[in-house]
Amino acid sequence: MRKTYPLLLVLLLLTGCAGTSIQRKDGTTSNRAFSVAHLAKTDADILSELTQREVLNGLRTLTEKLYRRNPQEYRKVGLESVEAASARLFEQVAKWQYSPLARADWQDGFRQAFQENFEGDRVYAFMGALTSMLMTAYNHKTEFFLPDDLSAQKLYNSARNIEVAVWKLSSARTGQGGRFLLSNSMDGETQNLSFEREFGKLIAQQDLLALYMEERSHRTISRVFQSMTSFVFLPI
Repeated sequence: MRKTYPLLLVLLLLTGCAGTSIQRKDGTTSNRAFSVAHLAKTDADILSELTQREVLNGLRTLTEKLYRRNPQEYRKVGLESVEAASARLFEQVAKWQYSPLARADWQDGFRQAFQENFEGDRVYAFMGALTSMLMTAYNHKTEFFLPDDLSAQKLYNSARNIEVAVWKLSSARTGQGGRFLLSNSMDGETQNLSFEREFGKLIAQQDLLALYMEERSHRTISRVFQSMTSFVFLPI
């Protein structure tokens, strides 16, 4: 009977740690319910899951913000609200391996969002491509265990690809000179830098996890110059 004490102690400690959470402004919490499966996870696995969760939260925030700035996009496909349009994308994350986005060419998705003759939902095309690209960097998984090993290079490349996508979003113009999608402020509007902040968080999160994986694996990241103006992405 005494031999069970160390295991029980570990379980109690882990359960206690799970109760320490961050309360966000929007009322959500960072707390995760303890599971015995956590015993099969390394620190790297847990960090990967936490980072990915924050990245997905950021992607949803950006999707909602883009739909609020561009309501005509979700109306093209017969949806009536920002919430319904965002759910259309993020309900797929919970069943990612069965999602069409998991098998889609994310580079084509980005380019489609800025094609003059594209008649579909440009926000969905852009954010779907961004979500697919980032999920590729996480090997299309949402849970990580001992055998899993994320590539520092892929994570680093994904951060650079976000920079390229953001540049295109803010600079691409239609043949009439207007933007394909509104994000930051237009001339004459109150300055709005919230999009830059949200995209900046995504880049920082991916870069930090890439540095951690580089240190852990002792595999040096190949840091290359990425030309944003060419709208060419790094491989993931």
